[in-house]
Amino acid sequence: MSNYISSFTADIIGFVGMFCIVAAYAYSNLTKEMNLLLFNVINLIGAILLMVSLTVNFNLPSMVLEIIWMTIAVFGIAKALVARRKTADIETL
Repeated sequence: MSNYISSFTADIIGFVGMFCIVAAYAYSNLTKEMNLLLFNVINLIGAILLMVSLTVNFNLPSMVLEIIWMTIAVFGIAKALVARRKTADIETL
């Protein structure tokens, strides 16, 4: 992928990813009622964008961190979807 994206473009993509992760963190600290699906989807998008950036401006520790961040976000998305399904099932009873 690094042959298709300039270093500048990769930096912009990385900054957008970083903004997503920071915005999700700020949301988690400012909201009165947490939407776990929204929180984890934004974190996943941020981690993916940062990984795209890291394919051009590679840094191994950061790449490993983003892989871990994505794994946690995917787990959180799955957990939020299961919880929503259980809530929907209870409401239909």
